[in-house]
Amino acid sequence: MRKVRKKSNLLSIFLAYFVVGLTAYGFAILPKLKRMLIKKGWLNGKELSEGLAMVQLYPGPIMFNLATYGAYRAGGVLGAFLGTLAFVTPTFLLMVILSSLYFSAGKIPWVGQVLIGLKAIVVGIILYVTMELGEKSIKGTGEALILLLSFIALIFGVNAVIIVLVAFVAGAIFLKPQSESNNKTGKNLSPVFHSSPWGGIIGSVASVLAGIMISLIFNSQIRAMALSFFKIGALAFGNGVTILPLIQADAVTHYHWLTMGQFADGIALGQITPGPILITAAFIGYKLGGVWAAFLATFAIFSPSFVFTLIVSEVYSRIKHIAYIKGALRGILAAFVGLLAVMVLELGKIGATRPSSLALAAAAFISIKYFKLDVIWIFFGGLALWAVTVFLGLAT
Repeated sequence: MRKVRKKSNLLSIFLAYFVVGLTAYGFAILPKLKRMLIKKGWLNGKELSEGLAMVQLYPGPIMFNLATYGAYRAGGVLGAFLGTLAFVTPTFLLMVILSSLYFSAGKIPWVGQVLIGLKAIVVGIILYVTMELGEKSIKGTGEALILLLSFIALIFGVNAVIIVLVAFVAGAIFLKPQSESNNKTGKNLSPVFHSSPWGGIIGSVASVLAGIMISLIFNSQIRAMALSFFKIGALAFGNGVTILPLIQADAVTHYHWLTMGQFADGIALGQITPGPILITAAFIGYKLGGVWAAFLATFAIFSPSFVFTLIVSEVYSRIKHIAYIKGALRGILAAFVGLLAVMVLELGKIGATRPSSLALAAAAFISIKYFKLDVIWIFFGGLALWAVTVFLGLAT
């Protein structure tokens, strides 16, 4: 029999998620989100651990997936909608404001100097993420080979989505656990709701399709942007940073919506605003079409994972032991290490080209890897250090 969970107050869900979305930066999002979900009683420790495992099995940024899952457990489809809306709204509004300032003031000399420092800090942070993901994901020769081939393929201009799909198939075939465990001891993650959730889930799928249809009324550039972000949201696995190479492949390499320098600045703004880093999509949308295009880009990048979360929450107990799924995930994460390595090289070409910026990138890397400083303090501290360097005429 389906386990019944009492719905929480929808206003409580909205406010709790709004606070997290307004105050949690970078790698601090996960612990803050976990504390909130447990404190509110929406998930216990076991449910949270299994939920965190679940949200890594399908596309979408892990933190957004987990936020959606917690809100779904607390308040059903409507609770999930309000929770994720509250989670993303603060960073969306901040990104729109910052994007407006960036594109209007980016040519001012002192602003250019600040952006050089931001790019250098981004290089150090992305290098750290790449190495950390590599340590966790590369467990044997198979993963290492997928990493290397993905790196080479992207260097030679192979479409990043094709690379990910090939890694998915290769992982499912060659990296699946040799001895699949069908032992289902312990309690499985229970289905979420009292009454059937499928009506709401179907409605959510319909809303995504409606979003795609609405995007068709825009000009060809905005339409291409929306469809690109829907595609990336439906195919990309991992944390927000690991998904950035797919955005770069379309926004910079294929469509030339941004220069590599502008893309690096968009990443930096995504890091210094609270909430999910993929809000960088709004930066790109604003560049192409202002506020409405920024909203469309944000909807496009996040809505597929919202729908995936609602669906997988209902079927997870039946699929979590499938070896092919585990193997496919291992293949994809290995490929993302290779894609991220290429992005680090590309960012380094524009963000760490002089001794001073290279030193700042190294300082950012050391601060996060060895001193475990929060991302927001690395950015503000790094910018303060860079300002002193520029003032003293040492930024050479």
